[in-house]
Amino acid sequence: MRGRARHPTKHAAGLAAAGLRTHTVAMEMDRRSLLQGAACAGLAAGLFEPARAQLQLAAEGPRWVVTTQTQPWKENEGAQVRPIRLGEEADVVLNHEIRHQTMVGFGGCFNEMGWDALLLLPDDERDRVLEDLFGPDGARFNLCRMPIGANDFARDWYSYDETPDDLALRNFSISRDDTGLVPFIRAARRHRPDLKLWASPWSPPSWMKRNGHYAMAHNQPGWPDNGLPQGAEGKEGEDWFIQEPEYFDAYARYFGKFVDAYKARGIPISMVMPQNEFNSAQPFPSCCWTPQGLARFLPHLGKEMGARGVDIFFGTLERPDPALFETVFADPQAGPLIKGVGAQWAGKGAVPFINRAHPDLPIYQTEQECGDGQNDWRYARYAWSLMKLYLRNGASAYQYWNIALEPGGKSRWGWRQNSLLTVDIQTKAATWNHEYWLMKHLSHFVRPGMARIEATSTMGYDDVLAFAGDGAVVAVLSNALAQPSPIKLMLGNRMIELTLPADSFSTVELPA
Repeated sequence: MRGRARHPTKHAAGLAAAGLRTHTVAMEMDRRSLLQGAACAGLAAGLFEPARAQLQLAAEGPRWVVTTQTQPWKENEGAQVRPIRLGEEADVVLNHEIRHQTMVGFGGCFNEMGWDALLLLPDDERDRVLEDLFGPDGARFNLCRMPIGANDFARDWYSYDETPDDLALRNFSISRDDTGLVPFIRAARRHRPDLKLWASPWSPPSWMKRNGHYAMAHNQPGWPDNGLPQGAEGKEGEDWFIQEPEYFDAYARYFGKFVDAYKARGIPISMVMPQNEFNSAQPFPSCCWTPQGLARFLPHLGKEMGARGVDIFFGTLERPDPALFETVFADPQAGPLIKGVGAQWAGKGAVPFINRAHPDLPIYQTEQECGDGQNDWRYARYAWSLMKLYLRNGASAYQYWNIALEPGGKSRWGWRQNSLLTVDIQTKAATWNHEYWLMKHLSHFVRPGMARIEATSTMGYDDVLAFAGDGAVVAVLSNALAQPSPIKLMLGNRMIELTLPADSFSTVELPA
């Protein structure tokens, strides 16, 4: 993970857009010279040491895996690797000398409804599914998210202490989690013992909120009722957590008791974020905060988390406004506690500005946008566009949302969403959806500690992400065309030639 950024004395509402545009133009002007330099260096190596290069290439061929809409994860053997030729140009230059963020990992979120779906499977099949998610031959997920209390894919609303005015938290208990989240996480950790977890609440206990209810908005007509009284609706841009020191203190201790309870069950929590989507008034568990309200709360939370060695990230940010982060980060008491930023949904619009202003501050993509329950190829293609946006702008973690759901993916509050896996209620059969294979194209090959590297093209090919580390270079590519697309990748003194199948995703892994 990258180091902690120097805390600013003041930062005015994020970067100016003009400044970012100037930086982008300068980068574009440098690309051709960068390509020419890389080509000359590679060609020189190829001319001076052709015999050794040929010998290495014969012994160390690439691994190439392809997924199409009808055939996922097919091992291909058609990639050709050879020394570059005099005057030859590549479609894409992979430069592992230019390194960007160091990757922390990939994963999803542990939700109650996901575990309920997996419980429909026979024990041996459920174990195979978890191996395919967390095991060395599967997606190799190593970093996952979990809720603190109920989220929108819980069976229903709950918190760990719904006793009104229990500021001493005498009635705190995570016993509800022993029926869902705890066995789910333990089952995953059997396949990935070093699995890292971070957590955030969707809502504090209802009595800690101004409206006394878990929700902040009425549901849509025809959708399940959430029981929110008329006049109790929340509003973005206001603090709906009670802004009193004794409530901040109790809520910070609530986080601490959560961390302690999971540690007692053999499940360490490495990081927390104070509130999921802190600007959004939702019909499911939610709570709006202002940046000033979060800045008031974080010193209390920092005291409890610091005593337990648990990091605090800012988030999750779901608005394209970097000033929401900068306001809290500039606070002299709250800012130094922030070790990273989590962004999702429209928060992706703030990520380039935050990364540009604080290049050493880790950024996590915390929840892939959720789809509509159809789990179709169209949405997998959209997910690829999200991956490129976040990872090219400094995200060191990329996280899917629902791991498993029943067909249609409907939540307790009526929202249909996608999932990596669908479990049929009648047949008890599990089906991997397209987005699982797309996630695996990155997470199986891109290991923690690898760095994103420069992948540059003057040929109009902009559909590639590349990484290097552990003696390997990984290129993840897409061909969105309706016909096969030949492509040449240059890596040092080597040219890799392959033909990408129509409408496909590919991962190519080579020795560095």
